[in-house]
Amino acid sequence: MEKYLSLSSNHSSNKRSLEGLRAFGSLEELILDNNLLGDDLVLPGLPRLHTLTLNKNRITDLEGLLNHLAEVTPALEYLSLLGNVACPNELVSLEKDEEDYKRYRCFVLHKLPNLKFLDAKKVTRQEREEALVRGAFMKVVKPKVSSEDVIPSPERHYTPLPSASRELTSHRGVLGKCRYVYYGKNSEGNRFIRDDQL
Repeated sequence: MEKYLSLSSNHSSNKRSLEGLRAFGSLEELILDNNLLGDDLVLPGLPRLHTLTLNKNRITDLEGLLNHLAEVTPALEYLSLLGNVACPNELVSLEKDEEDYKRYRCFVLHKLPNLKFLDAKKVTRQEREEALVRGAFMKVVKPKVSSEDVIPSPERHYTPLPSASRELTSHRGVLGKCRYVYYGKNSEGNRFIRDDQL
């Protein structure tokens, strides 16, 4: 029996295939970190899977993923989604804060009540109780932006030079000659060397 399972990729279409997982019906742990997996992720039925990590992928649709996981991984106890847009934390986006992450945890626990760990942090009794009461209302809804609402910003190329020095023809360099010569007599590195040893 094989111990490792690798993802196959079709380089021409950049799609990832997880079809090979069907042969591992008794799989208990699955690590799919850093695989460019997106919202089109489809796992086969894995009834014994208890640990799943999907860190640093391209997952944005949290509710779709959680509904799919509830259906195909009924024994799931450990889930980690760090590094995805679907997991709002300050490491992924500066716009997110601790409150966003708490709402995310509450919503995930509402959808997957059997979880014992979420994102490497143990699920507390208080979080579980809050998920029962408020979890359904913690879904983050983003307003849909149409292409008409987006105002294109003018492209500006950043340069640390002052505006007067940006043209190649206006550059004035400085060339000088130093008259000071360093002998190293008074440096800290030479304090234990006597003059007769130099």
